Amino acid sequence: MQIRIPDPAFTSSERARASFRLAGRIALGFVALLWLIQLLNVGFDLELTRLGARPRELAALPGILLAPLLHGGFAHLFANTLPLLVLGTVMLYLYPNSAAWVIPAVYLGPGIAVWLFGRDSSVHIGASGLVYGMLSYIFLAGVIRRDRRAIAASLLVAFLYGYLVWGVLPISAGVSWESHLAAGLVGLALAVGFRRRDQPPHKRYTWEDEPDEPESER
Repeated sequence: MQIRIPDPAFTSSERARASFRLAGRIALGFVALLWLIQLLNVGFDLELTRLGARPRELAALPGILLAPLLHGGFAHLFANTLPLLVLGTVMLYLYPNSAAWVIPAVYLGPGIAVWLFGRDSSVHIGASGLVYGMLSYIFLAGVIRRDRRAIAASLLVAFLYGYLVWGVLPISAGVSWESHLAAGLVGLALAVGFRRRDQPPHKRYTWEDEPDEPESER
C-alpha cells in the first residue's frame, strides 16, 4: 500500500498550527460544558439523568438531544473526558469539512437508534456515543485515505482506545451497548461516504512534474 505524504508546506504552516489549536479549544470547551452540567446536576440535586433517552416514549424524545450531555456520575464523565479531548481534536483538525456532518450524526444517531430499538425500561445517557462514532470514523478514514497523518491518527486511537470495541457487545450490565454500536456503525459508514473529503495536498517530487519524453519517430 502506497503511503501518501502530505506537503510539509501545508502541514507545517501557521494556518495548520492555528487550526490545530482551534480544534483543541473546541474539544476542550465541549468537555468543560459536560463538567459544568455534571457539577450543577450534583450541586443542586437536579436529577438530570431522568432526561436521558428512553426507548419508544414520546415524552422522552428530547432525550435524544440531551442524553450525550448527561452522565451517571463523575466516574462516568471522567471515563469519557480524555477520549473526547483526543478524538475531538483529531476529528476537527484532520477532517474539518467532514466533521460538520460526522459530529452531528454521531451525536444524534445513537439516541435515535436507542429510542427506536433500545431495551425497554432503560435510560440511556452519556457522551460515549460521540467517542465510538469519532473513533470508528478516524480509524477507517485513516486506512482509506492512506496519508501519513491519518494513518498515525488511526494507529494512535487504536492503541489508546482499542479496548472500547468490547463496549458494542451486551456483556456489561448498565452499559448502553446499543448506542455504542449505532455510533460505531454511523462512523464507519460516513468514513466510506466522505472518503474524498479533507484530502491534504501531497508532497510532489521534481520528477513528477517533468514532461514525458516524446516518442521517437520510427
